[in-house]
Amino acid sequence: MKRHSILQAISALIGSVIASLTAFSASPDRPNIVVILTDDQGYADISFNPDHPKEVSTPHMDALAKEGIFFSQAYTSGPVCSPTRAGMMLGQYQQRVGVYTAGDGGNGFDPNLPIFPSYLPDEYTSIAIGKWHLGLDDDYPELKWHAMSRGFDECYKFMGRGGHDYFKLAGVSGDDYQPIYRNKTRLKDIEYEGYLTTRLTEEAVAFIDREKDDPFFLYLAYNAVHAPAQAPREDIDHYRNKYPGISEKRAILMAMLYHLDEGVGAVVNKLKDEKVWENTLLIFLTDNGGSGVMEANNGKLRGFKQVLYEGGIRTPWVVSWPAKFKGGRIIDTPVISFDILPTTLDALGIEEPTQNPFDGKSLLPLLSGTSDEHHSILHWDIAGPREEWAVRQGDWKAFSSRGKRELFNLAEDPSETTNVIKENPAKAKELLELHAAWKRDVVTSANGSKSPPKTEKATDADKPKLSKEERAKRKAERAKKQ
Repeated sequence: MKRHSILQAISALIGSVIASLTAFSASPDRPNIVVILTDDQGYADISFNPDHPKEVSTPHMDALAKEGIFFSQAYTSGPVCSPTRAGMMLGQYQQRVGVYTAGDGGNGFDPNLPIFPSYLPDEYTSIAIGKWHLGLDDDYPELKWHAMSRGFDECYKFMGRGGHDYFKLAGVSGDDYQPIYRNKTRLKDIEYEGYLTTRLTEEAVAFIDREKDDPFFLYLAYNAVHAPAQAPREDIDHYRNKYPGISEKRAILMAMLYHLDEGVGAVVNKLKDEKVWENTLLIFLTDNGGSGVMEANNGKLRGFKQVLYEGGIRTPWVVSWPAKFKGGRIIDTPVISFDILPTTLDALGIEEPTQNPFDGKSLLPLLSGTSDEHHSILHWDIAGPREEWAVRQGDWKAFSSRGKRELFNLAEDPSETTNVIKENPAKAKELLELHAAWKRDVVTSANGSKSPPKTEKATDADKPKLSKEERAKRKAERAKKQ
């Protein structure tokens, strides 16, 4: 009896040790970091959004949103691709480094400035997959703008501006679509078959397979559903046949979205299959509002990519970290894309830099429920010929383009249909002055100048496209003034 009790005690002790080791190995102290960034996806082109059109079906994105935490008022720091990417990599307003437009970001910014992977502990292996759009490879083979020259350990990506052909996977330097790089090797002389969205997914899954036993950072920047409008013919025909009322381009977009959603599902399933899902901090978002040129759908939001109305800067945003936070929630507090880096460092217990401090803030207090306060004010500015800017403070949002100013109460008017600036001149003046002070600060930080740098004109693919309703509304407004 006594011997049996001793054996029981030993067994219990062994069980306790095993449980402790298991708990330690699953500890969220060193989570894997996964950022999935889609491109030009419409705010209502995710079926988790109750306002989605009937042809939109994204079961894997929906599952992620239902399991995780969805931010209903999440923003990007720019209304086009590379400014958002620059801000996210810096944890700051990208205007601090002179990036206002896609052209500015595409040209690259100070290669000596630390970006996202540079802040991670040495034991993390990092990879950049997909679209870079933060500097070209005109200086090949030096490649000072390359992801691996900025702290990433590996890459499978292209450096060209904007989009990339979805079927011609190996371009030639100087062509519209520059070559894909594996690390710093151009893949221009190798033929690849397949669809680019699928190839990026395969690379992400393979990276997880290689690094599953050690902490990693996966930055998966899909170029879908950015132009060019390309998808396998059989998928396009499927949507045309199932939804005969949609246009050819909308059918192509849906086919592109299908492969994008499949990719998100494959990455999540791989994390789960390898038992690393629980301790992975995953953030999903898109880089700006949906593109009117590609016939994206932004639901009730006004405008499209390239403008600072809500349709140009609001993004579907999901955060998941099952070991740390309970999912199945929606948070309404406004957040912004440059919050991702501070959130990651907070999750890793790393103090933020005192020099060149972040503008972003950690999301962990919101996720844990210890706070419902975040940014008191947010700014956007794209300079250029339109001199367009916007400010959000609480429920108030000021908007200005070509000197015409508007004021909206987003709580009462989330679609920005009613300009209430005449009824609230004091609030409009307050936001104007706040933005002027912000702009003096960030521009001076960038280059010592009091005015933003000159910017190139938008390409046709990036120019905003108004809906029929918006065109009719503007026409009616002009008629009233005449």
